[in-house]
Amino acid sequence: MDVTPKPGVPYRGMTDTWLKKHTLIYTGATRHPFILAIRDGTVDISAFKRWLSQDYIFVRAFVPFVASLVVKAWKKSDDSHGDVEVILSGLAALNDEIDWFKKQASKWGVDLSVVAPQKPTQDYCRFLENLTSPEVDYTVGMTAYWAIEAVYQESFAHCLGEGSKTPPELEEVCQRWGNDGFGNYCSALRSIADRRLLKATDDEVSKAEVTFLRVLEYEVEFWNMSRGIPGY
Repeated sequence: MDVTPKPGVPYRGMTDTWLKKHTLIYTGATRHPFILAIRDGTVDISAFKRWLSQDYIFVRAFVPFVASLVVKAWKKSDDSHGDVEVILSGLAALNDEIDWFKKQASKWGVDLSVVAPQKPTQDYCRFLENLTSPEVDYTVGMTAYWAIEAVYQESFAHCLGEGSKTPPELEEVCQRWGNDGFGNYCSALRSIADRRLLKATDDEVSKAEVTFLRVLEYEVEFWNMSRGIPGY
């Protein structure tokens, strides 16, 4: 995808640098064949159901991670920047998101009570759990939060873009993360991450970049699992 700054759009900071430097893997995460199959209307419904059940497990693990960022923002950020409020709004939305997953599972005949996490889900959830540690810097955590949300926003927005043939029954799913409001929220997370990275030490920036790349790798593995690729 094109990550070249557009005319009139200011430089976004370190995240811009990373998106240019790691375009290949970022594109792999946001234009994965699973997403492209939704967009062109050829997605296997069994693959969609697999994604739905595994992402429900992931979201439940995502809650304590985001909650840990509220605490870190309270300790590390200036009230004038509003970091706590931004993160808290995302945390509050996760309650609705979990309820949404339950309703979708019922709609598609997926029994969440018997779903076991597959290895990519286990690995990704373990990664989130490690990020909740007080030893993990706030800047690193915010980088992960932005990257996780940005991948979903760009992926599902693509399924709603011009020329898409997304099945009508999946449009609600794509709208959940592909809408402009969620895009604005991702921009707010990115602004926090860039502001923190601007003041971070070289070591903190390096750790944040590694975390950014790990998120992209986990996202690709999650899509692979959802698609049913052998080995996942």
